[in-house]
Amino acid sequence: MDLNTLWFILIAVLYIGYFVLEGFDLGVGILLPFLGKNDTQRRVLINTIGPHWDGNEVWLLTAGGATFAAFPQWYATLFSGFYLPLFLILLALIVRGVAFEFRSKHDDPRWRSLWDWCIFAGSLIPALLWGVAFTNLVKGVPIDQNMTYVGGFWNLLNPYALLGGLISLLGFTLHGAIFLSLKTTGEVCESAQQTARRLWVPTTAALVVFVITTYLATDIIARLGINPGPVPIGAPLAVLAAGYFINNRRSGWAFFLTALAILFATMTVFMMMFPRVMISDLNPEWSLTIYNAASGQYTLRVMSIVALIFVPIVLLYQGWSYWVFRKRIGQKQEELHY
Repeated sequence: MDLNTLWFILIAVLYIGYFVLEGFDLGVGILLPFLGKNDTQRRVLINTIGPHWDGNEVWLLTAGGATFAAFPQWYATLFSGFYLPLFLILLALIVRGVAFEFRSKHDDPRWRSLWDWCIFAGSLIPALLWGVAFTNLVKGVPIDQNMTYVGGFWNLLNPYALLGGLISLLGFTLHGAIFLSLKTTGEVCESAQQTARRLWVPTTAALVVFVITTYLATDIIARLGINPGPVPIGAPLAVLAAGYFINNRRSGWAFFLTALAILFATMTVFMMMFPRVMISDLNPEWSLTIYNAASGQYTLRVMSIVALIFVPIVLLYQGWSYWVFRKRIGQKQEELHY
């Protein structure tokens, strides 16, 4: 394995970590106005992700930084062509972070309601647009011989990409509902379990449709050589199996399976692209690859040494933080500590 391939795999791992971890806290933000019937319940929901949401976003920052350093041409073409959706994602995440900090600064219900809806919007927009962006990556976008994106914003809002956005939105919301059933007690936990049961059917149905559409709209069969391949069908199978545990109130296994579905889905995206990083639908020869979009070998070598030292430290720290804040949060606890 050369360093170009290694860094392609490492970037894929970073996005897998981001979507698995950030996926459930985006789902919690989307469900906040609907499961939180009063201010105390909404505080319960926010406090389930309070110790983790900013740490989860570090995975995205690291993935972006790794892309910039390892594959600068990929970074340049991606951020110029996908400028508006990526800007909207960044803006939404900023508003969401501000809302977490500001909602408790004033007791006025209207003030708190405003920031609660900001958390909702700041969670929904990334959950939708990440699916749109990554679906476009596997479908292909207009890139010319100079590695320049020559399409417009509306090229990105094609039916297949919008279906991908719907999948990510439903999947993250289901992931968040199951997480809440693991982290809360009482009425909030019951509401989260009921929501997970309701979301499971449309999520599974939409995912099956999306997988079938993927085989028709992309070159997945030619790339993987297997129809159906084991990884692409892993996501719908994992979500399908999660339904059994959701209905039997075994939230731990259900959460593991939705995390596994996100892992399989993200793996499929990167497998379909490899060794390409951005696919040109104008001419396959104009696609960006891990070789023509990469930095020099010296840069990749230095990055590998740094990653070998610091990535295990970050993983240990984040694992420790999840262990420290592993207990469930109840409504009575919030009333006592408020």
